[in-house]
Amino acid sequence: MPKVLEFKLPDLGEGLTEAEIVRWLVEVGDVVAIDQPVVEVETAKAMVEVPCPYGGVVTARFGEEGTELPVGSPLLTVAVGSAEGDLPEDLSDKGTDGAESSGNVLVGYGTGAPAARRRRVRPEAISAAAAPVAEPAPVPVTAPAPAPGPVPAPVSDEASGPVAVVSPLVRRLARQHDLDLRQLTGSGFDGLILRADVESAIRAAANGTAAAPSVPVPVSPPASRPAPTSAPVAGERIPLRGVRGAVADKLARSRREIPDATCWVDADATELMAARAAMNGAGGPTAGPKVSVLALLARICTAALARFPELNSMVDLEAREIVRLPAVHLGFAAQTERGLVVPVVRDAQSRNAESIGAEIGRLTEAARTGTLTPAELTGGTFTLNNYGVFGVDGSTPIINHPEAAMLGVGRIVPKPWVHRDELAVRQVVQLSLTFDHRVCDGGTAGGFLRYVADCVEQPALLLRTL
Repeated sequence: MPKVLEFKLPDLGEGLTEAEIVRWLVEVGDVVAIDQPVVEVETAKAMVEVPCPYGGVVTARFGEEGTELPVGSPLLTVAVGSAEGDLPEDLSDKGTDGAESSGNVLVGYGTGAPAARRRRVRPEAISAAAAPVAEPAPVPVTAPAPAPGPVPAPVSDEASGPVAVVSPLVRRLARQHDLDLRQLTGSGFDGLILRADVESAIRAAANGTAAAPSVPVPVSPPASRPAPTSAPVAGERIPLRGVRGAVADKLARSRREIPDATCWVDADATELMAARAAMNGAGGPTAGPKVSVLALLARICTAALARFPELNSMVDLEAREIVRLPAVHLGFAAQTERGLVVPVVRDAQSRNAESIGAEIGRLTEAARTGTLTPAELTGGTFTLNNYGVFGVDGSTPIINHPEAAMLGVGRIVPKPWVHRDELAVRQVVQLSLTFDHRVCDGGTAGGFLRYVADCVEQPALLLRTL
């Protein structure tokens, strides 16, 4: 009676938490051999073919191409024969079939012999040659001549099923050191053989002692190299999880994928501050809610993005296309006790400064109380980062992936400035634009930043877009 076994996505990169299915190499109903690659996945480090540790018939696949799966989630199920050695025997008996003639088994499953390009004799068959059998073997074996190198002694357990190791890196390491994984006891979950177990066995073999599967055995290194150590670095350890973990992942991805560049300019914000004071000082029927400097800068950003839409875009890596977005969903960086968050003002291009300011105020309060919804934290197309509140002048911010640009605003402080050909004390601010160089060249980025600076210096320019 066949038994259905589930093969889960292994840790392919010594700690990676997910992988994306790029291409399936088998279909439901296909017969697979032990260690046959069944799917090609992409991790943060590389593209890898994942071999299946079971031999049998594929009964189900989990996930379509392009789906991202976490480590430990099911990849496929395989129906194996009632006797665990039946399937490999059947596959090897089909030596005349071109698709199954090699009988290759990767190190870690099947035999402990070195990998060979051609069909080879398994240790079970070698040991069986010395004992009477019920049926004549299809190919009599008289000597281990077909093996290209010395064949290790057969395992006394008669190859009792798949070895508890799924990482290709672990099996490659064992193969390079002629290590029989069936002789190891894994220290991982359910006896899973980890890289540390293999390295421990390698060090133990170098010392001529037995391997302790879960405790690495220290060895004396060559004098020319420092001794390797697995001891944790001393100091306080803070888990990267929650908001901090999400921020870390997103910033790391931005640095990894986006070729960013930064340009900056100093601007005289005296007129902008005067215009804000006039708005907020108005009384009577024209009075309204107070308008913040951030709201005015946000309104300037939407006007600039209307002139330079290249910066309100994203890059579709799979299609190799730049996607220009019709709506401006303006994110703004907000520091909270839980960490940095970026709430998003939806459809900012259709709002005035007062409406933008009201929405910024609402989202900021929700950020402080921890009541922001996922919809209010995602979907941004451009980010405004007011790091001037921290008392600094300039910065080169990291783009909020998958956006294409971020405008940074420093503190507004009195500085000497040449105004109308005379030296005067003016309110000066430094503006910086970090942009994805894939979506535009420096001319576009410089034009955007110059327009923003002009509006800061002469707010009346915004009247053209009202």
